[in-house]
Amino acid sequence: MPSQQLLPSEAPTASGSASATSNASGSASAKTLDLSSDLVVYAARLMRLVRRALDLPASVRVLTILDAIGPLGITDLARADGCSQPTMSAQIAQLVETGLVSKEPNPADARASLVTLTDAGRADLADVRERISHLIAERLESRHRTQADLEGAVAVLRDLVEGDSPNA
Repeated sequence: MPSQQLLPSEAPTASGSASATSNASGSASAKTLDLSSDLVVYAARLMRLVRRALDLPASVRVLTILDAIGPLGITDLARADGCSQPTMSAQIAQLVETGLVSKEPNPADARASLVTLTDAGRADLADVRERISHLIAERLESRHRTQADLEGAVAVLRDLVEGDSPNA
């Protein structure tokens, strides 16, 4: 749970409420809960803004998953992306056709295949990430945000995504 020192503001959140930063029981305050909700809402809006501004295809998610996790079967890719196996199969067929991924027999299961990011897929993903970086940097600059602001936002998001589970 964030310390009270990290959440001293009484300013309203995007949800419109302003509340105290702690309560007597020590559980998350209403303000913390509002801000936590806002974080998720704005993170999702940011991703939609990036996809629209750069006209990114949904297949970028597949390249990102393969880059982060490594070779996977289609069922595991579908699970990681939150889509159906037939939807993932169609995306993989298109990505194989464009040379961004390859499909090879799975050595652990002859009936299945492993999807692997190709060098062309890595280069395409690097280009997308560079374009995203430039878009975000321009938006930050136009809003007079500092590098420290960005570092703080990245640290919070990284901790939420990669940190230990809250119950650990």
